[in-house]
Amino acid sequence: MFLNEHLSKQLFDAAGIRIPQGVLITPDNVDMPQDMPPPWYLKAQVLTGGRGKAGGILRADTPQQFAEHAQAIFNMRIKGHRVPFIRVEAATDIQKECYLSFVLSRERRDLLLTTSRAGGVEVESATGLAKPLIQRVPIDAGLREHHLRAAFFEMKADARFWPGFRELATKLYAAVRDNGLLLAEINPLVLTAEGEWVALDGKVELDDNVVDMRPESLGHYYTPEHHSREETLAREAGLSYVELKGWVGILVNGAGLAMATMDLLNFNGLSAANFMDLGGAANRERMQRALDLLFRNDNVRAVFINLFGGIVSCAEVARALLAVLGTDRAPKPLVVRMAGHESGEGRELLAKAAHPDVFIAAEMNEALDVLRSMKPADAPVLHFPLADEDLPVAIPPACIPSGRRGGIRLNKESGVLVQGITGKVAQRHVQLMQEYGTRIVAGVTPFKGGTDVLGVPVYNSVHEACRQHDIAASIIFVPAPFAPDAVLESAAEEVPWVVCITEGIAQASMLSALKNIAPSPTRVIGPNTPGIIVPGQTKIGIMPGYVFTPGNVAVFSRSGTLTYEACARLSAAGIGQSVSVGIGGDSFIGSSFIDLCELVRDDDETRAVLVLGEVGGSAEEDLARYVRETGFEKPVISFVAARTAPPGKRLGHAGAILDERTGGVEGKLQAMRDAGFTICPDLERLPGLVRRVMC
Repeated sequence: MFLNEHLSKQLFDAAGIRIPQGVLITPDNVDMPQDMPPPWYLKAQVLTGGRGKAGGILRADTPQQFAEHAQAIFNMRIKGHRVPFIRVEAATDIQKECYLSFVLSRERRDLLLTTSRAGGVEVESATGLAKPLIQRVPIDAGLREHHLRAAFFEMKADARFWPGFRELATKLYAAVRDNGLLLAEINPLVLTAEGEWVALDGKVELDDNVVDMRPESLGHYYTPEHHSREETLAREAGLSYVELKGWVGILVNGAGLAMATMDLLNFNGLSAANFMDLGGAANRERMQRALDLLFRNDNVRAVFINLFGGIVSCAEVARALLAVLGTDRAPKPLVVRMAGHESGEGRELLAKAAHPDVFIAAEMNEALDVLRSMKPADAPVLHFPLADEDLPVAIPPACIPSGRRGGIRLNKESGVLVQGITGKVAQRHVQLMQEYGTRIVAGVTPFKGGTDVLGVPVYNSVHEACRQHDIAASIIFVPAPFAPDAVLESAAEEVPWVVCITEGIAQASMLSALKNIAPSPTRVIGPNTPGIIVPGQTKIGIMPGYVFTPGNVAVFSRSGTLTYEACARLSAAGIGQSVSVGIGGDSFIGSSFIDLCELVRDDDETRAVLVLGEVGGSAEEDLARYVRETGFEKPVISFVAARTAPPGKRLGHAGAILDERTGGVEGKLQAMRDAGFTICPDLERLPGLVRRVMC
């Protein structure tokens, strides 16, 4: 969650950092502050950059200028954002401008302290000796004196200003640490004529997971005025929602499938009006809230409900949908496509109800045809060109057995430990894993040792369980605040595989855990992962086992629902899987695409690799570089979801965000092309491309 400048400065002020005197005004109240003499600086409050260049920061010397400038700023849009607030500040006597920030870097997997002797827009264009100084601050060891000294000397300030800088930087670091901030930036940080360091401007990003865990202290920073009504209502309902510019409302279960659905609509000229992820709880109440949002959105002209029943039953979703709609006419037509668990029953229920506004589709192409017939004459015209991908010039031959045995070495004999086994969700999935044939030998819940769950003995600690059983893998169903420690507990016992199902973990906490696993040989999968499955052997996760079949394609994915959809299509086409692993959707995860490809490169059971990627991060580019540099001998097929995502929007989970500062989606795809990947443009064509590569 990004904060505007005013709220960022409130957080700084609470941390003891000096800020300029300032007040907030709204369009309904543009009175000049009585206790602040001119000149006044009027600063537009928006959640985007470039406000200065857009005329969103103006100086007023007279009451007339104040009123005129306020009106002008409130009437403007900055990069499409309206201005709901103006922060009015007193003038600051600036002697020197600098730059200071802390950021939790996804690319460098560390907390970075950045300082520059230049401030404002100049810091972005500085080169040579004037380039900012970037220092790594160990996530656990924390800020040290040498970091502070180096930062201060970089600013070229007089030695007498060192104590003040040291105090400010230490307080800023404490604010980052104590609030789980992903970014705290002061630009410019100014030195005044009185010799004081002042945060003249500020930018803060909160970790949404930390906000969810600490709503009483951080929840008030959410500002509805910066978001659409639908986005605010979706947040209150716990739905992942992003406003887009098209006319088809999307309602999907799972972020990855929602991204792929958005792309499919956009590439077919049926532009998406939103991104909405129901998640795993597609019950009546959740369906009611989701449809209310879409029905009240004037931009939505038709609703596309695209469901893949993994653990969720399509029949139950159909019942929930019919209960919400009742017998009355719906405000807008709905096209429903169901696949997976009990999808036939779900379609049958909908057909029997014969609701006049519900159109049923079994396949995606059928749903697209129905939507095309509904397309309004005045529908927004948005162009998302999709060029056909050529097959690589030289595709590595599908692996010929050579007697080599690599792979992840998990099978039906592997003993599995369940951490958090006494929880309701854990017990449900323990039963499903047992039904698949997974050999669950022990569970752990502190202070519940000596009990029994579904025939599985429960221990107080992983150490106790490992003394009694041979554990090949642990699966974690522990709540988010305690999950990183649960990972470390298994790593301390050198459990070979740890699968962290838990989502909503604070990013800094998970990064700290991952950094502290070494020198344990433990391999971590996740967090926020559906798990690992070796079809026909063992399932250590929450994925629906029935969509997977034994075979020779290794599937590595950043999304659960995309994995289910892709593997169901492969299985239906007679193409089985040697292993499927969800690496996790968060910014900081354990095993990467590279780690897993390294494991299967010498595995005769794996003849090809399918990678299901997403926007954001560099996991796919890193894998492409690895394949190119190491001469990876097996063909790689890739699919990337959210190719039509708007830059800067977070889609569904922490990992999926398209950063404008990177090469973007096209850069990701080009890296794959250069490495010889076979790129699949949509899931419909996936089985055919895999079959061609395997021949």
